[in-house]
Amino acid sequence: MRIVFRRLRLRLERCDGYDLAAVVLLAILVVLALTTFHSYAISNDEEVQQHYGELIIAYYRSGFVDQAVFHYVNLYLYGGLFDIVAVLLQHVVTFVDAYDLRHILCALTGIAGVAATSATARMIGGPRAGAIAAVALAICGPWYGAMFNHTKDIPFAAAMMGATYFLVRAARDLPRPQRRHIVGFGLLLGAALGIRVLGLLLIGYAAVVIAMGVARNGYLARGARREGLRFFAQSAISFAPAFAVGYLIMVVAWPWSALSPLNPIRGLIDFGHFHYQIQTVLDGKVYEMGDVPRWYVPVYLAIKLPLVMLFGTGIAALVTVLPWVRSSEERARRSEIALLVFIALFPVICEVVDRGPAFTGMRHFLFVVPVVAALTGIGSDVVLNWLEGRWRALAAGAFAALWAALAWNALTLVQLHPDEYLYYNPLVGGLKGAARLYATDYWVNIMPEAVKDLEAFVTRLDKNGGRGRRYTVAVCGERLPFEKRADSRLEWVEDWRKADFFIAPTHMNCDRALDGKVIATIQRLGAPIGVVKDRRSLVMPKLASHH
Repeated sequence: MRIVFRRLRLRLERCDGYDLAAVVLLAILVVLALTTFHSYAISNDEEVQQHYGELIIAYYRSGFVDQAVFHYVNLYLYGGLFDIVAVLLQHVVTFVDAYDLRHILCALTGIAGVAATSATARMIGGPRAGAIAAVALAICGPWYGAMFNHTKDIPFAAAMMGATYFLVRAARDLPRPQRRHIVGFGLLLGAALGIRVLGLLLIGYAAVVIAMGVARNGYLARGARREGLRFFAQSAISFAPAFAVGYLIMVVAWPWSALSPLNPIRGLIDFGHFHYQIQTVLDGKVYEMGDVPRWYVPVYLAIKLPLVMLFGTGIAALVTVLPWVRSSEERARRSEIALLVFIALFPVICEVVDRGPAFTGMRHFLFVVPVVAALTGIGSDVVLNWLEGRWRALAAGAFAALWAALAWNALTLVQLHPDEYLYYNPLVGGLKGAARLYATDYWVNIMPEAVKDLEAFVTRLDKNGGRGRRYTVAVCGERLPFEKRADSRLEWVEDWRKADFFIAPTHMNCDRALDGKVIATIQRLGAPIGVVKDRRSLVMPKLASHH
């Protein structure tokens, strides 16, 4: 045992302080996830996703006979990898509620995304860049607040970031990358495709990496077309096992994709033409999801991401165009940064050019946030290195300012808990400035707190002679999240006009849909994000008139 501890101590002594800080951060995140997961509501999508996972498993258990999975709303267009894993785990971990288990699993997946982000930034920019990237993503409200109940967006984003790490690794050894990097890329490519068809982007990114390798080796400049074509062909062949592994995982997790070779492409096309009767809001103006302006997603990214991330990413992008790079090592590093910039911007540019449907803010583009965080770490490290070589005092001040900004964002998330995903940066005056003008609590994450406040109010009614009575409650949200939290005194009602009480978020002014006396207001950072209304005085006269 002494030998084990001695080896561990020697490793810690050799470990870079920034690497150690990143590991400690990941451990803290795991502790936070395991101790706070119950604070988050069941999101509007989770019930259908849970059932989708059950249908996929039923499909396989029946020997492909039970095909209900292909007729369940539009979920056949999505992969069900996360849902399959969650449902299978629920048969093993029976002492935890199914939805709590989903939240724990999603949070741990999100933490894995932080680790992949840190590893990517470290690989390109060094240990300090990796640590900054890890902290930047961990204190990013849209990421941390989504980690618990965005069970489609977070796992997909984490898989995309992990695949990006292995892609960059493999790119360094083209045309003969190491086998473990190809396998890692293939597994995470499959994981991404097994959740959302947008994982096909990774195949395009692999082609970009190979093309960059051709250019970096000077085949085009020397006019060596034959050598360039040979390099491209050898590199493409080296990625073939990854594509095969990814395809196998995809068809297992996404049964519809296995019905026809072209189904993944059909799914991608269908995604670009979704036009449901869903409304969204931008700067106070309400739009149908299919009619949002081109700048909808860029605006939400600009106002939802912490300013320190926007600044760091901007610096990293600037590095790719400045002429001071001379050595081959610096040029290689710059090309890797340029690849990350491309990966971060390309999906957003496609959305702007194609003017695709969008709603609920930046949720469907969460997968670019880890890449932005990696660029934040790299860009911040570039600035600090440049200052340290010229003005050490200024470098120390910049270092302190950076960590102060990160700490300030962390404090903001503490104040928002458990509604961290409602974070807005100072460009719109924070959450208070964004309230009623932009997307806020679209998941109705206020539910646990609202139900608790209503139960406390009903307890006071019981003491005043109302003991034993059941009260009807209308909810601007889904039924399951309410019933999972409410006790037997509260009954969900479909007809809002008959409701004694009303629970609603202020998102899209849903709290104004029904009249009533406000008996509880849920606030964060001075902004109301939800209300509970007492409607008994409005309902009772109507009931009396019917008698």
